[in-house]
Parts: sequence; structure tokens; C-alpha cells
Amino acid sequence: MDLHQIVFGVYPYLCLATFALGSWIRFDNEQYTWKSDSSQLLSKKYMRFASNVFHLGILGIFGGHFAGLLMPHALFQAMGISDLAHQGIAIVAGGVFGLMVIVGGVILWLRRMFNKRVRASSRWMDINILGWLIMTATVGFSTILWSIGHADRGDVTVMLRLAEWVQSVVVLQPNPELLRGLDPVYKLHIFLGLSVFLFFPFTRLVHIWSAPFGYLFRAHQIVRAKRTA
Repeated sequence: MDLHQIVFGVYPYLCLATFALGSWIRFDNEQYTWKSDSSQLLSKKYMRFASNVFHLGILGIFGGHFAGLLMPHALFQAMGISDLAHQGIAIVAGGVFGLMVIVGGVILWLRRMFNKRVRASSRWMDINILGWLIMTATVGFSTILWSIGHADRGDVTVMLRLAEWVQSVVVLQPNPELLRGLDPVYKLHIFLGLSVFLFFPFTRLVHIWSAPFGYLFRAHQIVRAKRTA
């Protein structure tokens, strides 16, 4: 078994197992650390803009990868979306949401690094995981250059091979040979993205599990100003 087979045939399961079991163990043993550790009260400058842009970008990237890589190829064809159109959608959506993650993430990272109050309350993993997400998004954004080149030639094989590999991992029949010979930038992006799942249980990202979706459906709150005599 060579390094390629280990990284794309074994490493995904190491990351996913750590993601699931690590999250469970942390919730069971360290519930008081299960929070987002928001620093907005310490400094609001740039916080709202950067946080909103970053989180919307992350949600868009996650949703795009989930739909683009896990939906069966036949389903896209049944919807009348050709492979070339599918690749075009991925390029545009990936470019927009990827740029949002990079811009919002860089602002948040600089804030944690150089705002004294925020830096004092930040753990090293807060800074590192944010930097890792930015690096992952940046490498992913750079793959657009290669994807545009493939699209110009009418070549959709890379996109199809990536989707087939992801689906092979999901059904527990990993086929790392599907990624053999791909441009290194795609492989680097995959490695960085998988590593996010590996780090997940040890970071503040665990608060994603507790996303307050109920806020979308709760009744309006009535706020009364306090009057002084």
C-alpha cells in the first residue's frame, strides 16, 4: 500500500471516525466546553460583517459539496443538467462562496491575532483552526483555474472522478485509484478538507452540532425600554 492509497483510502475513515467518536466523547465528558466562545462582547469592530460573510460562505461551500459530490450522476441528468453545466455551476458557486469564506475568515483571523482583548481570550486552537479553514478554502478557490481550463476543453472527467471517489468512500468501498493522476492541487484540497473533520472535536467547531435552528421559527420577542423617573 503506497502513500496515495493511505491518504485517499484509509485517511478519510480515520478523519470521519475521529469526527464522530471525538464529538461524542467531548459532549459526554466536557459539556461546558461545548460552545462557540464568541468574542463579540470583547470587540464588535468588523465582527458582524466578517462573521456573517464567513458563515454564509461555509454553509454555501458545505451545501455545494454535498449536492455536487453525493447526488447521483443520473439524478443530474434526469433534471436536465448536463455534465458541463454541472461543472459551470460548481465553478461559479464555489468561486462566490469560497471567496466569502476567505474574506470573512481573514478578517476574523486578523482580529484574533491583533486585537489585544480578543487575542487574550483566544485559545491557540481557535486561531489555528480558523487559519486551516482559510487555507483549505484558498486552495479550493485556486482549483477553479484548473476547472475552468477543463471546462474550456469540454472535459468533465475530473469532476466525475471526484464525485465517484467521494461516493465510494461513503459506501465503504474506497477507490483511491480514481484520484490517481489528478492535478496535485485537487489532492491537496481534499487532504486539507478531510483534516478539518480530524481536528473538529478538539476545536470550537463542535458548536455546529448545537446550531439553534429553533431561532428561525420562534415567536418575536417583546423588548421594553427601561424608563427612569
